[in-house]
Amino acid sequence: MSTFLMRRSVLAALGACALVGMAHGAEVSGQVRAAWVDRQVADAGPLAQANQIQPGSASSEPSAGTAQAELRASAKAGPLTLHAVATAQARSPQGGTTTSDGWINEAYASGQALGWQWSAGKKVVSWDVGYGFRPNDMVQQEVRRTLASEALTGKPLLMAEHFDADTAWSLVWVNPLEAQSNTGAKEAALAARVYRRAGAVDWHGFARHGEHTGASLGVAASWVATDALELHASLRSYQHANSLASSNTGTSLSPTNPWQATRTGAGQQWLVGGTWTHESQIGVMVEAWHDDTALSDAQWNDWAARNQALPLWLTRRVPASAVAGNLAWQGHAFGASTNLRQDNVFVRLSWQHERWQPALDVLYHPADQGCVTTASLLWSGDHVKLEAGLRTHGGPDSAIVRQVPVQRQGYVVATWAF
Repeated sequence: MSTFLMRRSVLAALGACALVGMAHGAEVSGQVRAAWVDRQVADAGPLAQANQIQPGSASSEPSAGTAQAELRASAKAGPLTLHAVATAQARSPQGGTTTSDGWINEAYASGQALGWQWSAGKKVVSWDVGYGFRPNDMVQQEVRRTLASEALTGKPLLMAEHFDADTAWSLVWVNPLEAQSNTGAKEAALAARVYRRAGAVDWHGFARHGEHTGASLGVAASWVATDALELHASLRSYQHANSLASSNTGTSLSPTNPWQATRTGAGQQWLVGGTWTHESQIGVMVEAWHDDTALSDAQWNDWAARNQALPLWLTRRVPASAVAGNLAWQGHAFGASTNLRQDNVFVRLSWQHERWQPALDVLYHPADQGCVTTASLLWSGDHVKLEAGLRTHGGPDSAIVRQVPVQRQGYVVATWAF
């Protein structure tokens, strides 16, 4: 990004909050955040193989320090409520050049008419009941289990909501100005949610129709069984999903990247889980989920066989750059879905003790016994929050999580809120 565009982005982000802040009765708040993320690249997997054959042929995200300033503003303007959140950021990757950027997380107006509350603009709208995975997050499509939490960036939308004591309806037109050919988080879609409280159970129903992926229906429930135990479940059936697929699953070399965007057929996503909290504030969360949008076991088997076969081309006087390039392209498989494997088990232990919260969680893949383990420690003061953690990938060498470009990540984050 050019210096001019960076400055324009930062000014636009801060300007959105400034305009809202100048309105009558404005409330302004924010936070300053400094973070360092240390990343250790893998010494196995297709990207590591590519760099061993020809250094520099496959890149991975380097360690980096980041400083962010986040500003929030809300105000009344006649019958309207204006709300804006903007972020300005400077990022310094290890061995690279420091860059600055800015963006608008949210900027929307809301009001009431005919008993309905409506919103228009860019807004965060997150749905569903799961923690590690949310099949029915049909609008925000939030990435779960990030290393360190950051403010979400909303989607352009028009939204109408109706509430009473036990029931809520939400109708959303997301990405209304996006082209029909756009996919993923930029896909134009109509979505709806109905929520109803029935005793100790919260029921949710969902529907969505995307320009590219067609129709999907979902249902979810959360049951507070006792003061200590909560159980939840979620199910979604869809007509199509966006993914990636390789046009070359054999051993031959490809002249171009064989991994291309594709639209899959019908499938399902589901999640079951629960939380238990002891009176000492020790908590346990267990979730299991299935995701048909992830690559199947057969696709991963083809992928692994191709990774083993490609280096053999070096014995046939094939240029090293061609072999290294084909191995680097194999890394695109990691972006086919938000889940690497279709079946997942997630366990999280945590303890809230005064201002401290240590936590340990494990994401386990039964198909290949791979696991991702994260240990974290959080201290929260009145205006200051300190976080640190370590995430490692384990399991057999053949496990998919052992092939991803970054194997270990450590982080420290300091946040001051005002």
